[in-house]
Amino acid sequence: MTILHGDQKSYFSPFLTAIETAQYLRLAPRTLANLRWNGRGPEFRKHGSRVFYHVDELIKWSENRRRRTSPGDLYS
Repeated sequence: MTILHGDQKSYFSPFLTAIETAQYLRLAPRTLANLRWNGRGPEFRKHGSRVFYHVDELIKWSENRRRRTSPGDLYS
């Protein structure tokens, strides 16, 4: 999570960079970039030329990928 320090006050920013997001989701940064490029990753925002992800959208994206089995489990 990003904590910004300014004017001797600390506050939480819900916007994570791509590197922070990859760490948060436990993905390789390149995997996250590929998911973004393919349109299969979490929703993101562009602030200028930089990509940011909102924590709430990461949770929503992850929750939508919950599975009880995977195709590989059917053949084990």
